[in-house]
Amino acid sequence: MGFSRPAPWRPALVMLLYLVLGWGMNGCSGAHNTVEMEVASATDQQASAQRPLVLTSFTILADMARQVAGPHLRVESLLKPGAEVHGYEPTPLDLRRSAGADLILTNGLNLELWSDRFFSNLPQIPRVVLSDGIEPLPIADDGATHLHNPHAWMSPQLARVYLRNLRDAFIRLDPTHAADYRQNAATYERQLLALDDELRQVLARIPPEQRVLVTCEGAFSYLARDYGMDEAYLWPVNGEREVTPRRLAQLIDLVQRRTVPAVFCETTVNATTQQEVAAATGARFGGLFYVDSLSPPDGPAPTLLALQRHNARLIMDGLGAR
Repeated sequence: MGFSRPAPWRPALVMLLYLVLGWGMNGCSGAHNTVEMEVASATDQQASAQRPLVLTSFTILADMARQVAGPHLRVESLLKPGAEVHGYEPTPLDLRRSAGADLILTNGLNLELWSDRFFSNLPQIPRVVLSDGIEPLPIADDGATHLHNPHAWMSPQLARVYLRNLRDAFIRLDPTHAADYRQNAATYERQLLALDDELRQVLARIPPEQRVLVTCEGAFSYLARDYGMDEAYLWPVNGEREVTPRRLAQLIDLVQRRTVPAVFCETTVNATTQQEVAAATGARFGGLFYVDSLSPPDGPAPTLLALQRHNARLIMDGLGAR
């Protein structure tokens, strides 16, 4: 018996059915995967929401806190990158965000002049001042209303005090993960010590007669002390950034007398007056430092360690050997 020849339309029909069934199976699989992804995302969001919320006053403290917190805590900054912390004016939204916090972290030393009044509305939330234990430097300005320079985090050595206060605060908040907080703090402390050694070697290459750091704000007192530099500035803190004619004249005289090759300003203030100092003295305007705020994630200073290295590069470019 011979085999009958299949009708010519049957292979096409079989192929059509195969394609339809295959598409349907892939479609079902895709829909199933989408559902799984949405469930996973919702689960992740729920898990994140269940972690204790740590709220810091500004971005640099948030970065340091995240290094210690790891995955166990949510860390958020009240201020966004680029915001000026000294004269910040909190909003009703800030108050609502703060009300959901489990711990509030501030710098202290009169940096956040607005914080005592603002956080007094939230007496039930624990608050830790991260500069506690630091011997502050005085502000070298007779007209200043602040007795202490608040920028202690600019010293990698003093940043270790912040680190220990963070570690202890997180252990009190979440003792279950105490071992992780200790380990994370120890890891970050080694990074700060390495940074200190790096800055010491880099800045030591600046000729002694050129180690004059001229900025808009007097935020580099701790760093200048650590690495053997002199400091001069237009105003002591950004909260009092009115330049008096006397101070401006004194700064211009110093830059000319010491033949300072470059002057600088900070990202959170207007650099126009410092650029005028450069024009009046023949010094170069050396660029903008990050001090009171980190940059956005894609900027040059998304972390404290990156901030210090960015500033050190500017200092070397401006004051290094000619």
